[in-house]
Amino acid sequence: MHPILADRRQLGLYLIGYLPIGLVLVLGFGQRDAWGTAAIFFLPLTMIYAFIGLSAYYVCSAFPIASNYRIWRALPAHISSAATVGGLCVGIAWVWSAALQSLNLGLQPQQYMAQPWQLFVVAALLFWLAIAFHYVLIASYATQKSEKRALESGLLARDAELKALRAQLDPHFLFNSLNSISSLTGSDPAAARKMCLLLAEFLRDTLRFGGTHRIALKDEMSVVQRYLAIEQVRLGPRLAMTVEASDAALATLIPPLILQPLVENAVLHGIAHLLDGGNVSISSELDQSTLRIRVTNPVDPDRPRNRRSGFGLMLVRERLQSQYAGAAQLQVREETGEFIAEVSVPFE
Repeated sequence: MHPILADRRQLGLYLIGYLPIGLVLVLGFGQRDAWGTAAIFFLPLTMIYAFIGLSAYYVCSAFPIASNYRIWRALPAHISSAATVGGLCVGIAWVWSAALQSLNLGLQPQQYMAQPWQLFVVAALLFWLAIAFHYVLIASYATQKSEKRALESGLLARDAELKALRAQLDPHFLFNSLNSISSLTGSDPAAARKMCLLLAEFLRDTLRFGGTHRIALKDEMSVVQRYLAIEQVRLGPRLAMTVEASDAALATLIPPLILQPLVENAVLHGIAHLLDGGNVSISSELDQSTLRIRVTNPVDPDRPRNRRSGFGLMLVRERLQSQYAGAAQLQVREETGEFIAEVSVPFE
């Protein structure tokens, strides 16, 4: 369906735009003593022609202007369609002229049919103008669709961000922390109090950084260290952590809370399944214009595997894709009893 016909407001504006053309025809073909006849004859024909002119949309759609398509290839179609419309308009004018004469209103519309070739030429030229108009219209609609797709892409990216931020705090982590606090309340009140404070600080940092576009890597490390401190209260000496990062790397900007799911994955699906625990190692380096952050942890090859273990990794990939459009990536691999997750982002 023609896009103008789908919108009443656009259709009204389109028909109003043809009124000046009708007035030009009245002035061009009319005579001083027969302006009324010219108006009654040409204005309705102009409105009819306005609807006929909409067919140019389909001609333009069939022969689009593109870098791989030469406009001269469409000239035969444009010429033949203009000739067809010109002949059709002359035929409609004959019928309209005969209808006015049959009404016996004292009008003389047949005078405008004395030279039908003039109406043919005018109709053909107007159709070529309609073709030019529709090429512009199609380009305008294509631009609007492109902007709409970009907006929808931005909304989807934002939705992925929201899903990622909501999923940062794994319910299992909160439940385990609260259960640990509950069990420590009777046996070690000081440790329970410490865990409450650590959890409160972690939640505060998560809320504070989660609403920003970029944070420094050192701030992200602070959030990760608070998370690991909470897990250390629960797991005790089974959990250790080492960090290697240069000052330049720590000052690099990254999306907030991008490492916390990786570290959480290392603890819940790596360290927690080892009787003796292990060490979570976080290292970062600047490689020309790319920041590489690696999270390494030991794993039990016989550990139970489930879909949940890949959920955090999936969300990290979605966030990197939405914010860097392919310029950043997450790579994971398992080798010689270690699980390695490496994030690469452009240097900022």
